[in-house]
Amino acid sequence: MILMTGADGYLGWPTLLKLSAAFPEERIVGVDSLARRKWVEEVGSVSATPIESLAERVKSAAACGFSNISMLEADLTDRDTVYLLLQTYRPRAIVHLAAQPSAPYSQINGERANFTQENNNQMCRNLLWGLYELNLKTCHFIETTTTGIYGAPEMDIPEGDITLLGWNNKPERVPYPAMATSWYHMSKCQDAANMRLAHFQWGLPISELRTAIVFGADTTETKLDPRLSTRFDFDFYFGVLPNRFVAQALADCPITVYGKGYQKKPMIPLEEAATSIVQLVLQGPTEELSIYNQYTHLASPVDLANALQNVTKRKNMNVQITHMTNPRTEREEHPMKMAHERFQTCLLPQKPMSMEQCIDSMLDTLMPYKSVLKAYRDRFISASSN
Repeated sequence: MILMTGADGYLGWPTLLKLSAAFPEERIVGVDSLARRKWVEEVGSVSATPIESLAERVKSAAACGFSNISMLEADLTDRDTVYLLLQTYRPRAIVHLAAQPSAPYSQINGERANFTQENNNQMCRNLLWGLYELNLKTCHFIETTTTGIYGAPEMDIPEGDITLLGWNNKPERVPYPAMATSWYHMSKCQDAANMRLAHFQWGLPISELRTAIVFGADTTETKLDPRLSTRFDFDFYFGVLPNRFVAQALADCPITVYGKGYQKKPMIPLEEAATSIVQLVLQGPTEELSIYNQYTHLASPVDLANALQNVTKRKNMNVQITHMTNPRTEREEHPMKMAHERFQTCLLPQKPMSMEQCIDSMLDTLMPYKSVLKAYRDRFISASSN
């Protein structure tokens, strides 16, 4: 069987459905603490798309042919809970997506910075130690970390490691320097280091997907029935840039570009992000620790805003672009040169949609929820920007 954490999340739920379709003869068990729902409520926002309870999600999935899914509510920071899950199910693969995933949320104050790192790192450690201590050392452990591990250096970024010359001019592969720019991203640096340690010490088969900004409103599976829709966050804290821009356009608000907006960021559509995770489960582990830069597009906020304007003009929508003081500590201009050949070759079976195609699809999917976006339009920017 396959165990997937973060199964109630934005990326988790579509991935769970794809796993169900790819492995119809296996039990797919999803685990989630429902914390994402609480965090978004805490910052005064909601998902634009309606999402059902865990029990209703399972019923809806079964009615649509995804009959091998189970869902459990559980806190993976609790060691005993994790060990009970692993003892009960003894999975052959774990897809670990559970995390507090928001950099802005982790930057609010020291309490949330502490929570983000303790929450994310404790879950990863519990799972790794559980696999070792319960003798599940052939289980393929897959975690989505983030391309934000690399920061924004003034040099080319490889897929994971770099090669340096050591003693006697012998080549030595070492991790690329962790230059994260938020407390959330730094939590994933620690996860990456702990996974490397677990692989080195115990030989656990581990694959790390350094996931870019995931954007989009649906996948092939979630389009099958409205009850299968995934959440769509659009607020300053949990709404990633492309999703927030589309939400602003539908709410008849100007697109807010922070600062100059020329810093390139790696991104990937929701469909390709979920598909490539399933592809990695299908592929199985390698003997070495495998690291992939999981992205398909490099785009700046200005690129996104211009692409959105192009699409909305064709739909007879009038969208304006405005620049605001950047509340984040980041470079105003950055080219972001990042390798992803291994990811493209091994895990991307089809050519991804263009940015404008993705934006067009999002607009169509979210059009019925314009009233929700308008009602929460004050959540588009941070309180410090008001």
